[in-house]
Amino acid sequence: MADSSFDIVSKVDHQEVANAVNQAAKEISQRYDFKNVGARVELSGETITMAANSEERCKAVLDVLQTKLVKRGVSLKHLEYSDDGEPRASGKEYRLEAALTSGISSENAKKIAKIIRDEGPKGVKPTIQGDELRVTSKSRDDLQEVQRLLKGKDLDVALQFTNYR
Repeated sequence: MADSSFDIVSKVDHQEVANAVNQAAKEISQRYDFKNVGARVELSGETITMAANSEERCKAVLDVLQTKLVKRGVSLKHLEYSDDGEPRASGKEYRLEAALTSGISSENAKKIAKIIRDEGPKGVKPTIQGDELRVTSKSRDDLQEVQRLLKGKDLDVALQFTNYR
């Protein structure tokens, strides 16, 4: 019998992110507590920018955005905040930027491969391929066990399991 395998990836669904940003912008424009504070959120390329006239309002905009992202199934682990997540003063307004990250860094890939080797079933082989991992085994049950193991771990990246064969 041939080996079974699956890939471990970390990809952002850009359409869902755009939808979440649009929903957040609409809610911010309609909410009473955001009137006349210059609050806004916008997506440009791989960066989401949040702005308001006070630090507290800027954090409230971030909270609205995070709520919308979670409702649309986008993991907050894909966001990497500038200035440790603290809004910084830029002229008369406070701004906070979040960059969208995708792919598994080589450092995280090594960590995941070590977890699979140490705690996973015997005969399962993780292989690092660029910014993703391929896991192979003779048994499909072992592969499902690896997926359960990784879902139970608190890792720095959001993982998806694709290409299961």
